[in-house]
Amino acid sequence: MSTRPRPRRKPAPQRAEPAPRRIEAAPRRIEPAPRRVEPVTGDFETLGTPADMVRRLAAQNIVTPTPIQAATVADALAGRDVCGRAPTGSGKTIAFGIPLVTKVGRAAPRRPRGLVLVPTRELADQVGAELRLLAGPKGASVATVYGGVGFGGQVNSLRKGVDILVACPGRLSDLLRQKELSLEKVTFVVIDEADRMADMGFLPEVRRLLDGVAPDRQTLLFSATLDGDVDVLVRRYQNNPARHDLAVDDISVDNRHLFWMMDRNARVRVLADVVREQSPAIVFCRTKHGADRVARQLVNAGVKAEAIHGDRSQGQRTRALAAFSSGRVRVLVATDVAARGIHVDQVAVVVHYDPPATDKDYVHRSGRTGRAGHAGVVLSFLAQDQRRGAQAMQRQLGLSCGIEGVDLSSLGPVARTA
Repeated sequence: MSTRPRPRRKPAPQRAEPAPRRIEAAPRRIEPAPRRVEPVTGDFETLGTPADMVRRLAAQNIVTPTPIQAATVADALAGRDVCGRAPTGSGKTIAFGIPLVTKVGRAAPRRPRGLVLVPTRELADQVGAELRLLAGPKGASVATVYGGVGFGGQVNSLRKGVDILVACPGRLSDLLRQKELSLEKVTFVVIDEADRMADMGFLPEVRRLLDGVAPDRQTLLFSATLDGDVDVLVRRYQNNPARHDLAVDDISVDNRHLFWMMDRNARVRVLADVVREQSPAIVFCRTKHGADRVARQLVNAGVKAEAIHGDRSQGQRTRALAAFSSGRVRVLVATDVAARGIHVDQVAVVVHYDPPATDKDYVHRSGRTGRAGHAGVVLSFLAQDQRRGAQAMQRQLGLSCGIEGVDLSSLGPVARTA
């Protein structure tokens, strides 16, 4: 029997390994912590706020932290990224302002160290004012940049050196293209009202701006919602953030929601009667022309009113808001976009003169009252052909108030300015 050895097989040719794919890493994309960090309770000093800042807050009768402040200040002072869901009027500016003013370093010309991104000019001014209060005369310098005004004053501030820059995305991008500043030295970033910026189409610009900031920065993000495009910001630009979901719906359970059926031609007369019973008031109209017309008709009826919308100059908008905040004007008549920058406490009544386009718009509009612990009235004017849409919105938002005729007595006790 033959015992010839078996022929040896040729080894199979080695399969070439594919070249490794180059994957561009998204900047600072780290999954957020899944757990909810329990809020810290106590006064501002307990949270770690510097003593001189505590004294400045106390001088403004601000002595007890709001829930969002109590939850986030200690984490931010400790250097953590923070992601907070909280409604308008909850005290977010002080929540991020304390750690920002405390931790930010001194800036070289055109090289700010802190950056706050906001959706509107009015909000930029209000945030800037609160940060200056926290910083005091010897603390961090603060400047605001936004469109609708000339570049000269903003450029001069940047050339002198600004520690904290409060900016609307569009104007900030313009200044960067003109090489009037760089963001490479920014070590502390705040994204305020991220959901509003998403609604207004600013998030692509926000992402481009954040890509130009120092990668090891500390980032705080505040929003009324944390889903959709806002969640993309959290995942891409925050590093294991402490998440605080302290929001209640902007439709405060303490507010009274009234829906009145009336003839369209009766709206101005009823509105004037409402404002005589309850003020200050914010009235929402669908169009800029409508806002101007309603404001003019109220003035003719003996009610001090101002309109605020995108066609008015920045100076006009600033003066109207200042007059409303000080009580010189009892009614602010606004469009939806302009009203996103209105942050005034103790608004007695919000009137939907024209129904909102969406449920979300109703929530945003209604959030102008019932702020800082004060209950308010939310009043909708309806024509007969708007009944069905209003009923659908009531069901969607869980409102059980029904639709009634005009009844001034249902507004409650008189609450008017001097």
